[in-house]
Amino acid sequence: MYLLGEQPAYADQLISRLQSIPARLLDDLQPAGDALRLEQVEDLAPMLPSNQLFIIEDGLLHALVDERPLFYLQEGDLVGLRQGIDLPSCRYRSEEPLSLVPYSRSEVFRHIYASESRQEQFIQYLIGHTALLSDALARLKQPEIRPATGFQHFAAGEELIHQGDAADHVFIIIEGHAEAFVDGHKVGDVQKDEIFGAMAVFTRERRSATVLATEPCTVMVIPKEQFLGLMQSNPRIAHSLIESMARRIDLLNKEVTQLRLPAEAV
Repeated sequence: MYLLGEQPAYADQLISRLQSIPARLLDDLQPAGDALRLEQVEDLAPMLPSNQLFIIEDGLLHALVDERPLFYLQEGDLVGLRQGIDLPSCRYRSEEPLSLVPYSRSEVFRHIYASESRQEQFIQYLIGHTALLSDALARLKQPEIRPATGFQHFAAGEELIHQGDAADHVFIIIEGHAEAFVDGHKVGDVQKDEIFGAMAVFTRERRSATVLATEPCTVMVIPKEQFLGLMQSNPRIAHSLIESMARRIDLLNKEVTQLRLPAEAV
């Protein structure tokens, strides 16, 4: 994806990373046939079978929402995810030769759901594109009505979230590293690309830990309503994310138990 107009450096970095995700998602999966090659297209959607997804092998697609140009899709992007979903009209057109590699839609999702790491990459791909579009739209609005979706920057030592605060957002570290603390005691690390802050959103409780940046961080911020909507529309991915968090909680409980044992032995 390439947004129209000026965009900040962090958006360029995120776009570059998102471009590589579809190829990793479809690794070891065979195409459903030969590449679809087109010269010029005014409306691509009617030409795409509803049971297939496509990766752009070559060319550039212009995306128009309500006939207004908003963004481009380019080599490496996934096309066809919108099919079968009641969304605002989006017309894809191409003014140059276009090559699309087809994959079976059902096989793609079975392949993604078979691997927890692929599911988390798919979450990042969907949330990343949503955040980019939200951030782009926010730049077209007046500052006083700008939505909260977007990106935040933190210097080393700054708090990303504070223990006891209300849980209104979920976060993903795009660049940098952070550490989690409970009552002043370190309980874990938050790595690049990791989704954090989701537990309190699910439980509707206040933040159970403080997260501090250990180095300069760029963080993607997703409002809880948007995040919960994504989980509801992708229940298998939601289930995988919950399982992942449950394993982290189990590991944390074991670490706490090990810390208590020496004290109880005394």
